[in-house]
Amino acid sequence: MKTANLTDRYLAKLIAVPLIGTLTLAAMLLLLEKMLRLFDFVVSEGGPVNVVWKMLINMVPEYMGLGIPIGLMLGILLAFRKLALSSELDALRAVGLSYGRLLRVPYYYAIGLAALNLAIVGFIQPYATYAYEGLRFELRSGALGASIKVGEFNKLGNRMTLRVEQSEDEGRTLRGVFVRAENSAGRVVAATAEFGTFLATDDPDTILLRLRRGRLVDNAPGYRVPRVLSFEQQDLPINLPAIESFRGRGNDNDELTIPELVRQGRTIEEGPQRDASRANFHFRIVEVAMMFLLPLLAVALAVPPKRSTSGLGIFISIVFVVTYHKVNQYAEQMGAQGRIDPLIALWVPFFIFGALIFWMYWTLAHKPGGQPIGALERVAAKAGTGIKKLLRVGRREARAVPAE
Repeated sequence: MKTANLTDRYLAKLIAVPLIGTLTLAAMLLLLEKMLRLFDFVVSEGGPVNVVWKMLINMVPEYMGLGIPIGLMLGILLAFRKLALSSELDALRAVGLSYGRLLRVPYYYAIGLAALNLAIVGFIQPYATYAYEGLRFELRSGALGASIKVGEFNKLGNRMTLRVEQSEDEGRTLRGVFVRAENSAGRVVAATAEFGTFLATDDPDTILLRLRRGRLVDNAPGYRVPRVLSFEQQDLPINLPAIESFRGRGNDNDELTIPELVRQGRTIEEGPQRDASRANFHFRIVEVAMMFLLPLLAVALAVPPKRSTSGLGIFISIVFVVTYHKVNQYAEQMGAQGRIDPLIALWVPFFIFGALIFWMYWTLAHKPGGQPIGALERVAAKAGTGIKKLLRVGRREARAVPAE
C-alpha cells in the first residue's frame, strides 16, 4: 500500500508538469494567432488598443475548451512514456501494479479537468462569447472615441464631418483638426485648428470640441459673403450620434448555458431552432465525455515497442484529439441543419472513437506482447527508409547529369 501511494504521488508530479506546460503553450499560441487579427480589426475600426486585450480575455474560455483535453492527453502520455523509456513502468508492473491501478491518478486529473471543462463550456464560455460580440458591436457602431479614425473623414451624425491628422492621450487631444457642421436651416460652419480637445458637458448626449489656433468660416443662406475669422480658442458643441443598443444574450446558441439549451430544446416546437439547440447541447456534452476516455488512449499510445524510442504516439494522440473535435463540429452542423438527428450525429462518432480507444488499451494492458501502435511504428520505419532511398537515388542522378 505504501509503494502504491508513493507511486501515485510520483505519477501526479510527472503528469502535472507537461499538463501545465501544454495548457500554457496551447493558450499562448492560439491567442497570439488571434491577437494579430484582432489588432488589424481594431485598428481598421479606429478603436483603442486596450480593447484588444479585453477581446482576447473573452476568447480564453473558447480556447481552453480545446486546450484542456490536449493538455490532459499529453500530460498523461508524456508521463507514462518517460516511465516506459526508463524501464520504471516494467518495474512497477513487476511489483504487482497493473495498468488499471496505475490509471487511478490519471483519472483523478481527468475527473477534475472534465468538471472544469464542463463549467467553462457550459457556463463561462457563453457569457464570454456574448461579451466578445458586444465589444465587436461597440467598435463598429459604438462610442465616439472608438469611431474617429486618424487621417480619414469621420461622419458624426448626419450633419457633421471631422478629420484629424494626429491623436494623442487616447483620443482626447487632437492635432490638425478639420470640422464641418451644418444645421437644418442650411447654415454651414467649417473650421481648421492646430489643436483640439474633447470636453464633457452636463448633457450626456452632447460633448464640446474645443479648438485652438485656427480659422473658422461661417456661411448661411442670408449672408452676402461667408464670414471668416481667426481664433485662439473656439468651442463647438457636438451632438453625439444615436447609438443602437446591443442585442440581448441568446441570439446565438453559443451564448446560452447548458440549462438554457435544455430548456430551449424542450419548449421550442420542432424546427431549425430546436435542432440547432439540441445539436449544440450534445456537442458540448460529448466533448466533455471524451475526456474520460483520454487516459486510456494516452497510456495506449505512450508505451512504444521494446527497443524503440519513437515519438509516433505523441503525433497520433494530437491528431486523434483534433480529428475528433473536427468530426464533432461537422456533426453539430449536420444536426443543426436537420439533416440528421443530433443524438445520432454526435454520439455515434463518440462510441466509434471510444471502441477504438478501448481496443487499443485492451491490446496493451491485457494481451501478452500487445502493442497497439507497433504496426504503425513499422509502417513509419519502412516509409522513412523508402524516402531515404529515393533521396539517395535522386542525388546520384543529379551528380550523373553532365553540366552544360
